[in-house]
Amino acid sequence: MEFALSTHLFVSDRLGSYLLDQIYAAGIRQFEIFAARQHLDYHDPNQVRDVGLWFKDRGVRLHSLHAPLFADFDWGRSGGLPISLTYLEKRLRINSMDEIKRAIDISEQLPFRYLVVHLGLPDEEFDMRKFDAALTSVEHLKLFARGRGVQLLLENIPNDLAAPARLIQFIQYTRLEDLKICFDTGHAHMTGGVQPAFDLLKNRIVSTHVHDNQREKDDHLFPFDGGIDWEQTIRDFRTVDGQFPIVFELRHYSPEASSLARLRQVIERIEAIR
Repeated sequence: MEFALSTHLFVSDRLGSYLLDQIYAAGIRQFEIFAARQHLDYHDPNQVRDVGLWFKDRGVRLHSLHAPLFADFDWGRSGGLPISLTYLEKRLRINSMDEIKRAIDISEQLPFRYLVVHLGLPDEEFDMRKFDAALTSVEHLKLFARGRGVQLLLENIPNDLAAPARLIQFIQYTRLEDLKICFDTGHAHMTGGVQPAFDLLKNRIVSTHVHDNQREKDDHLFPFDGGIDWEQTIRDFRTVDGQFPIVFELRHYSPEASSLARLRQVIERIEAIR
């Protein structure tokens, strides 16, 4: 199996060669960058250039970029609206698309394969009008991304618009049959279970977000620290042709709990599953 790390683990720190060198030294050769402006300010050409040079110098291609969730530097705490592709008000939806397009544009200096996007916000309720709003957003972003060599991926998230069954419904409703999925284990665990979600989505999965929780909160724990059955999950992953990488999307709780050395132990434990 191939393993990758999302820089979500260090999302409170400015991304640069120091952090990337640490990840590389831990044996990780595939990366997802989390596009939060306090971490990677995709508006800042100097930071984008420096990060792009790091990848170029090491001959490493960026696997994926997680689309921004907020346009500011503090997760919306200063009052900014979250980014969403399902706003019913066209102006807000366009603002969100424009911000995501700014993130996609870094592909000129920092090429990446996939852009991971959310449909809606956490706990958002279902409304067919939001499917229509999402259709216009996704179609526009797909075309914009494709022109830059990037493929859009939808992520299953804990709301009533992007739970696994809803994603299938959205794809069928919009007839966007070429849409692929970033499968999030923690979110699946919170919305009906990992195995049922995987069975629904497995034919469309090309990337993952792998983390654990106890079903109550989106904790982004290391695998084996929550309630997911990892032996079954890894066996399920291995049944898919053209296997996707395991992309760890973890949260920093303390230096000891989120050390890269501990990540290596988790990888070894996963590799031992047969």
